[in-house]
Amino acid sequence: MTNELKKEYAVRITQANKTQMIVILYEMLLTYVTDAKTAHNAEDKAEFQENIKRAKACLDELTQSLHLEYEIAGNLLQLYLYVNRSFNAASRKQQTEPLEDIISIISELCEAYIEVSKQDDSEPMMSHTQSIYAGLTYSKNELTENLSGESNNRGFLA
Repeated sequence: MTNELKKEYAVRITQANKTQMIVILYEMLLTYVTDAKTAHNAEDKAEFQENIKRAKACLDELTQSLHLEYEIAGNLLQLYLYVNRSFNAASRKQQTEPLEDIISIISELCEAYIEVSKQDDSEPMMSHTQSIYAGLTYSKNELTENLSGESNNRGFLA
């Protein structure tokens, strides 16, 4: 994952509600899986393993956030367990074939949550965050970002 993409995710996370956070986690997981495939094609075993590890961390966060009192959460848990087994197979065998199943499953879930997030008008999970304004200023083709509302009291809602 590029530094630019990491910054983009960081900004999105500060403004995201619960449903949008799930979408972001799915997107990050897919990015790490794609990076793992790229590393495998470049025969970089260490980078392949590192990207699988990062993707699994996203999956762990998704698994831990399930509310198992709802029936659909049990179904999602079964999918997440299958995806975890696929990660383990890819890592153990140093193959990308299991990653194709992961991409297929997570892409469909991501698309579904994108639709759900359009209906979720709840407040962002974090409050007291800096507002970021980005746009072209007086320099030609140069993006400038400005932060406002700088405060030492930033973070999650209580």
